[in-house]
Amino acid sequence: MTKVKTTIAYIILILASFLSAFPLYYMICGATNSSIDIVRGKLFPGVYLMENYQSLIANQNLGRAMFNSFRNAIVITVIALLICSIAGYGFEIYHDKGKDLLMNILLLAMMLPFVAIMIPLFKMFSSWKLVNTWIALALPSLSTPFLIMMFRQAARSFPHDIIQAARLEGLSEIRIFFTMFLPIMKSTYGAAMTVTFMNAWNNYLWPTIILQDSNQITMPMLVANLKSGYSVDYGMLMLGVLICTLPTAIIFLCLQKSFANGIAGAVK
Repeated sequence: MTKVKTTIAYIILILASFLSAFPLYYMICGATNSSIDIVRGKLFPGVYLMENYQSLIANQNLGRAMFNSFRNAIVITVIALLICSIAGYGFEIYHDKGKDLLMNILLLAMMLPFVAIMIPLFKMFSSWKLVNTWIALALPSLSTPFLIMMFRQAARSFPHDIIQAARLEGLSEIRIFFTMFLPIMKSTYGAAMTVTFMNAWNNYLWPTIILQDSNQITMPMLVANLKSGYSVDYGMLMLGVLICTLPTAIIFLCLQKSFANGIAGAVK
């Protein structure tokens, strides 16, 4: 009976894995097929990959979009990790009731959808004459309540005795943070980096509103442009989606162990 249950469980898992991987497989196949083959529902790889790529670079500035997306995602990720980790560390290590109240207010901010603050943000940056600048694009993403909460939860498992001993040895608070806290919390940083990079890379709504120069185009904006018009080249569209998906997929695959450990550590 146990063997039968195990076999059924494996069959269900295999089917679930197949269903989960099928959209990726279909996207890869679509990138190598013509628009007509995709409309007909062809489920096997084709020979139109180079034709689709040539059409893509002829219609869109792929190199500029990739550069902008990588620049935005990498810089936003690095700065956000630094700011949010310091904030989370400070909330927990220098704990008091006032910081608890401030943290609760930050957590309440998580309940507000971005569309609710989008217009006030645009008006604020417009009054500061920052529309179509990288600063206006990045500022709303540099500090998020979720990342602060994640690092605060991780800091709770950090041994405070080490901090006290380091202070007795004469180490400054900044040196304690960078030489002791940061190396120990590698898994938390890995999880936070995965989430932040994916959010920054896939961000579409705010860049579309705040960036009004075609030279500032990002990959999600490029993919959206491929769907405009009366006729859509589905082969070119699938290739654009595939190229847009690959960086985040590679980041997640490389950091999946740190992501799982970091999320588990933050929940404890």
